[in-house]
Amino acid sequence: MVAVGDVIPSGEFGVVPWSPELEDAAVCGVPSKVSTDSWKGKKIVLFGVPGAFTPTCTANHLPPYIEAYEQFKSKGVDAIYCVASNDTFVMSAWGRVLKTTDKVTTISDSTLAWLDAADLSQDLSKVGFGKRAKRFALVIDDLKVTYVGIESGPGVGPSGAEAVLAKL
Repeated sequence: MVAVGDVIPSGEFGVVPWSPELEDAAVCGVPSKVSTDSWKGKKIVLFGVPGAFTPTCTANHLPPYIEAYEQFKSKGVDAIYCVASNDTFVMSAWGRVLKTTDKVTTISDSTLAWLDAADLSQDLSKVGFGKRAKRFALVIDDLKVTYVGIESGPGVGPSGAEAVLAKL
């Protein structure tokens, strides 16, 4: 599992970059990729959720990151990303419903390639989800991990916006 001091695994994620046109629910957007290479020289907050449109993720995990956006920026964070194993269009739709706009970028690791490489995936087959992201948060500074918060049970604690802000 990734640990403080580690260089993050290299990888690519699916994304539909936010633009004002996406405020129209009938617009799907154009999918593209974001590479961890683009995070070189930047301070990134990356948090993972088991699934878009699930209760805890939608009500308690992602919204506080949107609300605290200015606080993250004031602490030198260049970008905030939320990753799940849902496909790129689902992640985009979820971000649009929650009005992440350009504050939190919702990204997809639908093959779990990066999540597996970072040992941040889990098997939730017992609840019908299959393999998914763990609920976690990382602070990444110039591709090196400076904070790891992984949930050991239900709810949002060390992976939440408040906990991450306290570590910046």
